[in-house]
Amino acid sequence: MISAVDSSVLLDVLCADPDFVERSTALLSRCMREGQLVACECVSAEIRPALTEVELSGLLADWNIVFVSSTLESARLAGAHFAAYLKRGGSPGRVVPDFSIGAHAQLQADRLLARDRGFLRDYFKKLKVLEP
Repeated sequence: MISAVDSSVLLDVLCADPDFVERSTALLSRCMREGQLVACECVSAEIRPALTEVELSGLLADWNIVFVSSTLESARLAGAHFAAYLKRGGSPGRVVPDFSIGAHAQLQADRLLARDRGFLRDYFKKLKVLEP
């Protein structure tokens, strides 16, 4: 089982979010036991400000998270969903990485670990989302 990890779950652990650190840690641990954890470039970029380069490498190693690059197919899927979002009246200020992370997970993993307020499930209906 391949589980893509969203930055929201990693930041819960890194920043010891009082509401989510325990649940996010438990979810990461469970999914690590069930298979491979992966992250794309957008996740690495989003968590990098919270860490030094050495700490980022350590975090990925500690959780056995493998970096898996996005593909052209996932970039196209992200762009198609972003276009649909804009057509539905979404703000152009919406961060495009959310669409990239969802598309990467849908095409290159079996599920995504993320705190989702309905956005991922709305645009990525084929994606299984596990929330802490």
